[in-house]
Amino acid sequence: MPLKPRTASFTLLLGLLVAIAPLSTDIFVPIMPELASVFGADVATVQLTFTSFYLGVACGQLIYGPLSDRYGRRLPLLAGLALFAAGGLGCALSTSIEVLIAGRFMQALGMSAGPVLARSIVRDLYSWDNAARTLALMSIVLGVAPILGPLLGTALLAWKGWSAVFWALAGVAVVLLAAVAFGLTETAPHPRLQSLNPAALMRNFVFLLGQRRYTAYLVALCTVQTGIAAFISSSAFVFMRSLGHTAGEYAVLFAIVATGHIIGAIASSRLVMRLGIDRMIRTGSLIACLSGIVTAGFGWAGVDHAAAIVAPTFVYMFATAFVMPHATAAALSPFPKIAGAASSLLGFVQFTLGSVTSYVLGALYDGTQRPLTTAIGLMGMASLLVYLILVRPIAAAGRRN
Repeated sequence: MPLKPRTASFTLLLGLLVAIAPLSTDIFVPIMPELASVFGADVATVQLTFTSFYLGVACGQLIYGPLSDRYGRRLPLLAGLALFAAGGLGCALSTSIEVLIAGRFMQALGMSAGPVLARSIVRDLYSWDNAARTLALMSIVLGVAPILGPLLGTALLAWKGWSAVFWALAGVAVVLLAAVAFGLTETAPHPRLQSLNPAALMRNFVFLLGQRRYTAYLVALCTVQTGIAAFISSSAFVFMRSLGHTAGEYAVLFAIVATGHIIGAIASSRLVMRLGIDRMIRTGSLIACLSGIVTAGFGWAGVDHAAAIVAPTFVYMFATAFVMPHATAAALSPFPKIAGAASSLLGFVQFTLGSVTSYVLGALYDGTQRPLTTAIGLMGMASLLVYLILVRPIAAAGRRN
């Protein structure tokens, strides 16, 4: 029976489609040191499984948005989830680190349909503050994945080994495929026949990048997202190799940090209708800046204790929930006729930066927490600067009009 839009069950399904992105990364991070041992690979090579995953997601962003503008949201979503399942099976059966890297790319290429099209569906049904509130509610579901992911990954590793993680992800893909097939109706407006025309698509991207209302919020979103990508891709080696924690202890520490995001998402969903998008982003950017500086400060002071990373990063994650859904809503709301392309470009830039971040931190890993904490500190400071220089003038102009 199809789910009715604007109901809790409908929002939950959208939240789950977005949550498969962090689940696919966070369930994976506890097994990274094990992969290094099993395949005889160094840290930088194992980090390429993250780099290829982020590249796959980035490429997927450019595919599903235009497809959904042409054929609707439902059909590309079903195709993407089927590819996600197939990629999970390929990873589970990998016999070398090179095959696993390729399998992660394929898995990500399929998985990216979920976040891209869920955001487009929100844009189809809601506008401005209501879109921001819905995205914030979806972020609550999104926040659960980083809490459960490492714990589940650790349990699967202990139970059946590293391949069990990928069998589990394939199972999740199949369940979501069934949920979309039977529960999701089409929400897209009339198809746009030019959506798949390369020239028209490029014109849309160029047009969007020329709009300050789009690029300002895109950059605001990317700064905090890059800090998250740094923590996800590097924290396993920092906690388990540099600080000597077990996989189980790491999963708990990761879950504590991730709880910051879900608490922030709950607060964000309740405050946005009263405070508005601009004040939410301003508050989140300020908190991200301060917590990022503290994180980097502890790292450079050589405080070799998990709490020196967990406590300030918890606050940083709280802050990201004030920025991300509202920056997304503000970027997409002015462009209803090309919502798919706008959502695609948004995700492409985010995950391309995530791929670069993963690669750079893998190359810079020196056995300490400094590269990781420095990245979080820089992104926190960048978030506040972007708000002050780019976002605030646009918000002020909107109030005058």
